Amino acid sequence: MHHIATARLQLRPLHASDAPFMLKLLNEPAFIANIGDKDAHDLLGALRYIEEGPQASYRKHGHGLLLVERLDDGVPVGICGLVKREGLGYPDIGYAFLEQFWGSGYASEAAQAAIEHGREQLGHAVVVGITAPHNHASIRVLEKIGLLYQGRIELPGIEGDNCYFVPPALLKDQPA
Repeated sequence: MHHIATARLQLRPLHASDAPFMLKLLNEPAFIANIGDKDAHDLLGALRYIEEGPQASYRKHGHGLLLVERLDDGVPVGICGLVKREGLGYPDIGYAFLEQFWGSGYASEAAQAAIEHGREQLGHAVVVGITAPHNHASIRVLEKIGLLYQGRIELPGIEGDNCYFVPPALLKDQPA
């Protein structure tokens, strides 16, 4: 797995030692409301999430959610990376950040870097985005990184419909 650096951030693979951070992130009210309860209510649950989620994705797809740390002090602020979901023909950009770091531009900075890495290093010409319709902050991030609203979709394993965002090039390929 690769490390990705931006002007302010480093994205790196999640390790077992990141379980305390993941426990905090996975149990924030906004994470549960916008992404869902991942049943990680203790360190063992957080470790299971890392092993069965991101680490399994690294092995199976060559990409997955990465830990996002600030370069200047190494403080973990969130997770971001490419996710392969059942029901989507392309990888999508996934991200979640501790609420205390919202509004700093970290999500859009990390997401843009992960998409560029996916395109340039992993050969994913198209990366899409999904988010819950009520998650206005996530919608703004997807728009800020250049994805365009395509409509609503339902995906296996995700309750309710989702807003679906695609890169402009994908819209150009659609029949008129």
